[in-house]
Amino acid sequence: MKIAGVDEAGRGPLVGAVVAAAVILDPARPIEGLNDSKKLTEKKREKLFVEIQEKALAWYIAEASATEIDEINILQASLLAMRRAVEGLSIQPDKVLVDGNKEPAGLQMSCEAVVGGDALYQEISAASILAKVARDRQMVLLDQRYPHYGFAKHKGYPTKAHFEAIGIHGVIDEHRRSYAPVKKVLALLNE
Repeated sequence: MKIAGVDEAGRGPLVGAVVAAAVILDPARPIEGLNDSKKLTEKKREKLFVEIQEKALAWYIAEASATEIDEINILQASLLAMRRAVEGLSIQPDKVLVDGNKEPAGLQMSCEAVVGGDALYQEISAASILAKVARDRQMVLLDQRYPHYGFAKHKGYPTKAHFEAIGIHGVIDEHRRSYAPVKKVLALLNE
């Protein structure tokens, strides 16, 4: 039975897309060190990112944009990105295991949501790593376009430095306008 693990990264940040990944591992090519991406160092995640892409039977990274997040909310956007990741796989899985308590709608195969799944199933751990590294890389690229915001450091999360940068430089197109801190700044600018 081919099982796809699915996870997302980037629900909490104030800026950028939410990124999801789906992975079908190859039992004949085990990968050492898979774990919840949050429990791994950045260096270890980067190494595993390459190894997962080399050894997995199939993998796919998808996203939902900041605009989509603002239109349908972060939960629905996360589920949309997850569905896109599964649909993008080159091999159709028999079953999908999703990290969390909600399953993406519209999948054509059996699906199960698993709270804490990124620590329980290697397929979800692998997806967690792909999603996290892909999202972090997006923030590094965004940092190159907007160096005053510090995206490479805080990855778009609502840190003191990020709030200070928004206060000085304003909101950029990639900011999630439906998020309360961004809404607040936009309301102040429109007064």
